[in-house]
Parts: sequence; structure tokens; C-alpha cells
Amino acid sequence: MTKEQFKILFDLYFETIRRYLYYRSGDEALSTDLAQDTFMRIWEKELQLLPGKDTGLLYKIAGDLFVSHTRREKLRMEGPDRIRFEQTGRTPEEELQFQELQEKYEKALMKLPENQRIVFLMSRMEELTYPEIAARLSLSVKAVEKRMTGALSRLRKEIKT
Repeated sequence: MTKEQFKILFDLYFETIRRYLYYRSGDEALSTDLAQDTFMRIWEKELQLLPGKDTGLLYKIAGDLFVSHTRREKLRMEGPDRIRFEQTGRTPEEELQFQELQEKYEKALMKLPENQRIVFLMSRMEELTYPEIAARLSLSVKAVEKRMTGALSRLRKEIKT
């Protein structure tokens, strides 16, 4: 793969891969790092990818990197408990409301199966159509519809409780 071909591939898919990783992790910095690592793997292994043809491989590499990172983090966190202090500019009331809302939403999202969560976030955050999501994830439109229906149904149940 030439530098020009790699640059075209990077420019076309970096943001898409980064968002996919963000949906899985919920962490912008991590998703950016893993997206960069995905493209580094392509470059280092000199894989011959064609824009529009082998996007599934990009998603596969990105997903594998995410799983590896998650496993490493789990092992690291099983060590001594770590305390994190964060400073925010919110009032205590705003912070409490924000935390309650965030917890309820995150709990509902985390209870979704990963495949439903990814489709839901791609639809709602990126405002992608079902055919666009299907193309990015190498799925049929019917599979996307089924996942979205399941996600919406579960989210409704979780929010009501």
C-alpha cells in the first residue's frame, strides 16, 4: 500500500472507526487512541485494503483492539482499589442531577447487548440510516432493524423502572 493509498483510507475511515470505538467504550480519548492503533496495524502489516471494499477488516481490527484493551484494564483494576478525584464546574445540585441522569442512561445502555447498543448509538448519535449502518457493520438492513427494535424495547423498559 502506498502512502497515498493509506492516506485516502485513513481520511475516509478514521472518524468512522473512532466513533465505532467510542460507542463501545464511551471514552473519547481511548477511542481515538484505538482508532490510531487500528490504522497503524494496517500500515505496519502492509495490508492491501481498498476504500469501500474491506471496511469489515477495519472494524474487526478495531474491535479486537478494544477487546484486548478491555481485558488488560480488567486485570489492572483487579489490583488494589484506586481512588479518582475529578473537578467539575457544576453546582452540587447540578452535579447530582447530572449523575442521576447519566447513571440511569448508562445503566440502560450497558444492559443492552453490544450489537444492539452499537446500532442504537450509530442511529441516534450519527443519525445514520439503517442501510448506512448495515453497510458500515457488514450486516443486512433487516438485521439492523431487528437490533434497533430490540434496543428500543429494552430501553423503554429500563427507563420506566
